[in-house]
Amino acid sequence: MSTLSISLAALSVLVLAGILLHGAWAARVAGRNQRATMQARQATAEPGFAAPTAAAGQGADAVSATASGGDGLRAKRQSARIDPLIDAVATLGVETPASGEHVAAHLPGSLRAGSKPFLIEGLNCTSGDWEPVAPGQHYGELQAGVQLASRSGAINEIEYSEFVQILQRFADALGAMVEFPDMLDVVARGRELDAFAGQHDAQLAVHLQARSAAWSVGYVVQHASRHGFVPGAVAGRLVLPAGEDGAPPIVILSFDPNAALAALAGEPQHSIVRDVTLSFDVPQTDARFAPFAAWQASARALSLGMDAAIVDDQGQAISVAGFATIGDELELIYASLRERGLAAGSPAARRLFS
Repeated sequence: MSTLSISLAALSVLVLAGILLHGAWAARVAGRNQRATMQARQATAEPGFAAPTAAAGQGADAVSATASGGDGLRAKRQSARIDPLIDAVATLGVETPASGEHVAAHLPGSLRAGSKPFLIEGLNCTSGDWEPVAPGQHYGELQAGVQLASRSGAINEIEYSEFVQILQRFADALGAMVEFPDMLDVVARGRELDAFAGQHDAQLAVHLQARSAAWSVGYVVQHASRHGFVPGAVAGRLVLPAGEDGAPPIVILSFDPNAALAALAGEPQHSIVRDVTLSFDVPQTDARFAPFAAWQASARALSLGMDAAIVDDQGQAISVAGFATIGDELELIYASLRERGLAAGSPAARRLFS
């Protein structure tokens, strides 16, 4: 075989390998983006949901179902901010201060690299503070931070490369010089942070199971509302609001969404439930709101009012001692998160555990 033939054959192999690698990468990114899109759709859809206005089955089950804020989010959340604890930060130097309008005109169309979001901030020439880019302001320096890890996993080489490419185009459009952290260091930090997050990502849940007669949806809503729960923004979900603007709910009560939809449709025969779940997301919920105490108290109060057994995922009854053990383990998680600078409910913790 001639040298030319050998070279062509080798080149064909390399091209084929490249195509296969790109296809695999595209499939992974598409899968991650699909999951992220589904979560985003649920989050943005929640404020529009209304729970049943009338319940079927058990007499005085008529319950008002208007939620003013959807999962207790009654005001705008504060803008996410770059945090070196969970972001790999690149800096962009400009020769002369850039206006907010000029920077905004060249911002990337999507602030996302694969499954990892990134943020862009400017150093305000007047205040000297880093802030999201805003019109009417001038910035002497810019920075971008890509998230090192999330519940979808750690940042990988492909995602970081995509971030670098997007940011380089942005810098070129502004005429800025950009400095990037080393890829190997970023990926290593991401894996370490992901491992830490995996060890501290707790979402506590108990089930209330009917001891005798099944419940109508209205009956569940009626009892839950007596203990501070309000309708969530998706079917089969009620929440105990945190009482602070922008904070996620303290406790979530959920049940079969099909039963909730059946109640909305006026189909009492299909709006029956025998099991509801009480849960809270540990790293997402600020310990100042005492979510564990609220979770335990809600379970006990509702179990008495609805004649329900409190059980775990395996159907085993949870005793007072069992709750105490969970509480002790929870304190260890809280302490470890605080030591890392990622206290439960903090902006950085909410971003990491999302």
